[in-house]
Amino acid sequence: MSHIHLLGFPRIGAKRELKFLVEKFWKNEIDDAALQAGARELRQKHWLLQKGAGLDISPVGDFSLYDQVLDAQVLVGAIPRRFGFDAANLSSTQYFQLARGNAQQHALEMTKWFDSNYHYLVPEWHADTTFAANPAPLLAQIAEARALGVTAKPVLIGPLTLLWLGKCKGAAFDRLSLLPALLDSYRQLLAALPAAGVEWVQIDEPILSLDLPAAWLQAFSPTYTALATSPLKLLLATYFGDVSAHAALLKALPVAGLHLDLVRAPQQLAAFTQGWPQHKVLSAGLIDGRNIWRADLDAVLQQAETLQAQLGEQLWLAPSCSLLHTPFDLAQEIKLDVDLKSWLAFAVQKVNELKLVKRGLQQGRDSIGNELAASNFARDQRRSNPRIHRADVAQRLARLPAGSDQRASSYAVRAEAQASWLKLPLLPTTTIGSFPQTAEIRAARAAFKRGEIDAANYEAAMKAEIELVIRKQEALDIDVLVHGEAERNDMVEYFGEQLDGFAFTEYGWVQSYGSRCVKPPIIYGDVARPQPMTVSWTVYAQSLTSRPVKGMLTGPVTILQWSFVRNDLARSEVCRQIALAINDEVLDLENAGIKVIQIDEPAVREGLPLKRSDWDAYLAWAGEAFRLSCAKVDDSTQIHTHMCYSEFGDILPAIAALDADVITIETSRSDMELLRDFGSFHYPNEIGPGVYDIHSPRIPAEHELENLLRKALDVIPARRLWVNPDCGLKTRGWPEVEAALRAMVNVTKRLRQQLTTTA
Repeated sequence: MSHIHLLGFPRIGAKRELKFLVEKFWKNEIDDAALQAGARELRQKHWLLQKGAGLDISPVGDFSLYDQVLDAQVLVGAIPRRFGFDAANLSSTQYFQLARGNAQQHALEMTKWFDSNYHYLVPEWHADTTFAANPAPLLAQIAEARALGVTAKPVLIGPLTLLWLGKCKGAAFDRLSLLPALLDSYRQLLAALPAAGVEWVQIDEPILSLDLPAAWLQAFSPTYTALATSPLKLLLATYFGDVSAHAALLKALPVAGLHLDLVRAPQQLAAFTQGWPQHKVLSAGLIDGRNIWRADLDAVLQQAETLQAQLGEQLWLAPSCSLLHTPFDLAQEIKLDVDLKSWLAFAVQKVNELKLVKRGLQQGRDSIGNELAASNFARDQRRSNPRIHRADVAQRLARLPAGSDQRASSYAVRAEAQASWLKLPLLPTTTIGSFPQTAEIRAARAAFKRGEIDAANYEAAMKAEIELVIRKQEALDIDVLVHGEAERNDMVEYFGEQLDGFAFTEYGWVQSYGSRCVKPPIIYGDVARPQPMTVSWTVYAQSLTSRPVKGMLTGPVTILQWSFVRNDLARSEVCRQIALAINDEVLDLENAGIKVIQIDEPAVREGLPLKRSDWDAYLAWAGEAFRLSCAKVDDSTQIHTHMCYSEFGDILPAIAALDADVITIETSRSDMELLRDFGSFHYPNEIGPGVYDIHSPRIPAEHELENLLRKALDVIPARRLWVNPDCGLKTRGWPEVEAALRAMVNVTKRLRQQLTTTA
């Protein structure tokens, strides 16, 4: 009978236990022994939950204190040499320094995991990188699982995916040249597992969903031939896209099984079931691991019945990908609307859906008759619910005239109009938007939500924080100010709470990176803005200073990407709805006298489809949505946007087509590498490359900032160059923020004087 299994499980815990555990360690509130004990308790709780739900085999090694790609680097002994650490004897403090930096070294670069909102730490490859297997951390987790009676399936990032995810450092070379040495390390890892009682090992190769160069595709067969010398059964896992173009290759690989994502790419199934090798397992990813909508159990069971008739016991059932991307447990949500809750499934519920499908296969449909009836009722009720579709929203979109997404004048004309009133110095300084969310801010917001303080007291508390931020920026002599976003819980959740068509959870947290968790809104229906969202706060901040204050908004693409999006309407249409809602806010800000407005779009790059053939269509509607959000402002209103931790070189024409007056980007971790693409492209508008990494607690030295700014001046004309941190300062403390910004302003003033003197 079919096995049910997971590719991975949310590691943060039902109440974000992992977040609070590691942050206590960072603050020296607990020692390493307590950190490890807490992590072990959390892992074991998750395995027992899976065992109780009837999983036949559970993932081990998917749990990480920070990032699974960093853990893979530790397992193969390939942590960056610049830190001087020994992977085999890595302390917890050193492990976190790789992720967060220290006084001597900046942290590993961070970027998006394929097209998800999870961030991974980028491996650093040198032509002479060496590898040394370090199986001890994985073996320890396997022993823990087996002690609980759990059948363990270790999860490894595949060698080709690990190489692909990294960046070459130093002299140019081909990453594939490292493959033979890396494979030796993988063979050593696999050799250590049979004695630990392991039968199956899951090896993730999600790069198969990309447009891989021929040399990388050709490397799969020799790679898995080399790994097949192990007595273990290898389950090669693909996800996030269609791999049917490689069906012949994957069927022929010497592995014991293959996992397919049949939610993202259901059309690929026929290419694999036809002529599927009788001795191999086919793991069918039938439950959505990336979204929170309840499965249509009737449809899933029907598909599973068809597959079982074809494959028999060679069929395994699973979610489409790791459940890392979904919240933990819907049962905790006691305040959600009853109808909406009936349409949803979080990680625990998705495990239960797997169990029900298996029971239906094993014992017949009648054995899950009640559950099938409930599923069908929820499906039909959602389709017909009048709260989902709004005629006024549809009509507004339908009546948009041609050119609604275009500014009235070119950038050159706008820049002159903006300069005439802004009167900014060369190399103007600003920040990205947020300032430290102190314990006092969070306490006031929580007290207001609990009804312990009234709206007037809450507003007074937030205004006091806004004034503090304005005064500190003035003291630092920053040119364009922000109000600090004290009133905001999250850059997407804050807006979603004020838009129609959105719903919110109490505990629907997912991991973004490290200890950073986000609670994505649920877009369940048509989107509209009933009233202004930010105007009063921004106008108050502007009343406190003669310097320009930026209005701070989150863009439509990012709100879309960082939400759980309805699956009954095209994403492009949902995005256009959000764009018009943001446009309403932009125009209200402008009418209130706010003439510098930042519309953050950090998620544009991550939204790219994995196949290049699909890029043009996505970039067209994503670009249109951004422009719709701000096109009708006056020439003298300066529109900023911010993007972070992404590669832009291959989509720069689309980035330029957004036509923002100023774009700010992350560049410090990559040592201004990202900026070189903008320089080579001759990016036409103004740009602010981040000069220090806000995700690290270290305060940058002035010589480091100057070095980065001089690199920026090599590729961007000084008249179009802004100076700013990489990202918002929400997660940092005031002492480090003030010290870092003071250094940033000091360096800028020195360079500004030098440029003026030599002009």
